[in-house]
This record gives sequence, structure tokens and C-alpha cells, in this order.
Amino acid sequence: MPNEWAVSSPSPPLEERVGERRSFNAAPANSTAVRLSEGATESRTTHHPSVYISAGIHGDEPAGPLAIRQLLEEDHWPAGVSLSVLPCLNPTGFAVNRRENAEGIDLNRQYLQPEAQETVAHINWLKRQPKFDLCLCLHEDWEAHGFYVYELNPEGQPSLAEKIVARVAEVCPIDTSELIEGRPAQKGIIRPSVDPRSRPQWPEAFFLLTHKTRLSYTLEAPSDFPLSVRVAALVAGVRGALEGKSET
Repeated sequence: MPNEWAVSSPSPPLEERVGERRSFNAAPANSTAVRLSEGATESRTTHHPSVYISAGIHGDEPAGPLAIRQLLEEDHWPAGVSLSVLPCLNPTGFAVNRRENAEGIDLNRQYLQPEAQETVAHINWLKRQPKFDLCLCLHEDWEAHGFYVYELNPEGQPSLAEKIVARVAEVCPIDTSELIEGRPAQKGIIRPSVDPRSRPQWPEAFFLLTHKTRLSYTLEAPSDFPLSVRVAALVAGVRGALEGKSET
């Protein structure tokens, strides 16, 4: 891939960036949730968009956890946003570059009838959280020709998909195939059926859509591209989504 897709050097270590406005709360087993809130001094009647970001549910997709690390290190967030961030939902798989967890279970097929301890813990954690205005799940696709995004938006809220794709296009090519993963796509955007009954094995995004949000995006970086490009794509996609949500 061309050198122009390279990302810049990382920011100072996260430990040097932690301020008093950031707190850490209980999270699923073997994982950590980071809760960030901006604009805490504003009136309590002001609505602050609540955003959930997760990554690393497939251990062989390192770009998501690394993108979250970069976002946390850079620490540039829209004013007034409240964030819940889970950087790595599959730590045992991530440690050995394996899609499944240590028991060989694909965690992203566990959210209807969970058996894996990671998913059970994650769901129990989610049940204790308020609903989110926006959920972002960071992934990679080994067969993709570029970046693409799934949008789950059953109530027809203002779409953030075009904003996400536009930001990503600055750092990574977009998969413009008319068919991606067997689903119709348009300019890197897939808007699949949102009926949970259409999938016997629920991914994380279906649980989120059913119980925690009415607007969810799954961002897919192309695994065949250099890791730096994949990380840059996911960072840009998150920034595009947050910017778009803060404008609505």
C-alpha cells in the first residue's frame, strides 16, 4: 500500500494523560471500561450524548484496541460527550492473535444465548449501564478491499455513515463494492436488516440495538492493509461519528 496511508507517531503514554475528569468503573472480567465525561460543569438539564465504543471482540483484529489506545492517548473528544469505552473484549484471544477466546468460542456470536464467561460478564455489565445515544463497534475484515461500515438505525435518526466514510477516506481507501459480505452496499455503507430474528446467533451489535441503543455502527477496517492504516481508519471513523453526533 502507498506510504501516504501511514499514521503519525503515537502520543505520550496514556498514564501521563489521565486527568481528574476521567474515572474507571467496573467492567467485564479480564477487561477494563473507561468512562469519560466532558462538560461536567454545565447545567444538569443539558443533554450530553452518551457514546459506547468497544473493540477486540475478535482477538486477531488488533487495529480496534490499538485505535482506542490512540484515541485515549490523544485525548481529543467533542465537548459535552459522555463515553464508555471497552478496549478489548477478548483478551485471551488478543494475546495469541486468535479470533476466538481461550475456549475456542467466537464471542461475537454469543449475545442471544451466552455461554462464554467474557460475554456473560459483558452483558451483566451492560445491564447496569444507562442507554446509549450511539454505539460503535470496531472490527477488521480479512476479505475487504477497503474500509466499510454497517449502520443499524431502525428509527431513521440522522445518519452518521456518510460522515464516518468521509473521514476514513482521508486516510484509507473505501470498499466501494456493490456487494460486501453477501449484503448490498453503497459507497462503503451497509444497511442490513435490523430484525434480530434474522440471526440465530447474535453479534454484540444486535444485543446493543435490542437493549441499549437505537443507533449502532460496526466499523470494518481492511486486514490486508498495513496495521498503521487500519488503526488510522478506525480512529478517523470514530472521530467522524463523534463529530457527527455532536452536531445533531
